[in-house]
Amino acid sequence: MRTAIYPGSFDPLHNGHLDVIERGARLCDKIIVAVARNLSKEGLFSFDERVELIREATWHVKGVEVASFDGLLVDFAAREKADAVIRGLRAISDFEYEFQMALMNRELSDEFETIFLMPSQEHIFLSSRMVKEIAKLEGKVDRFVPPPVAGALARKLQQASPS
Repeated sequence: MRTAIYPGSFDPLHNGHLDVIERGARLCDKIIVAVARNLSKEGLFSFDERVELIREATWHVKGVEVASFDGLLVDFAAREKADAVIRGLRAISDFEYEFQMALMNRELSDEFETIFLMPSQEHIFLSSRMVKEIAKLEGKVDRFVPPPVAGALARKLQQASPS
């Protein structure tokens, strides 16, 4: 059984992420979408909210599990007996960073490989930061995020705005 991990902060999950999850699920028997606890980043969504939104948005993808982790990715991958880590690439700048991370992970553990996947061209420009910015400025994000995320963004930002 081939298991891959797709790690990230997913704050929030967008259609580019979902596209990479769907592509990864076709390559592996099991793909673990691993929400990383990043103590240096203050997220719009809580850790638990992100995990739940990913579950809601990926219910239709066979072989997907959602988990959380903190600490080193290589340690999490070893605990999950993963064969590979999946990383999405949008641009050259992503490649430089992801390439460095893949090499560092290989130095820490040569037990698994890194697979780079590009989202479909229609999603290649998406980033969570941009989605949040559009939503905060009251722009429509429905075409950029799965329906559960669009609803959660609207509720979250409505709660945050002064009445």
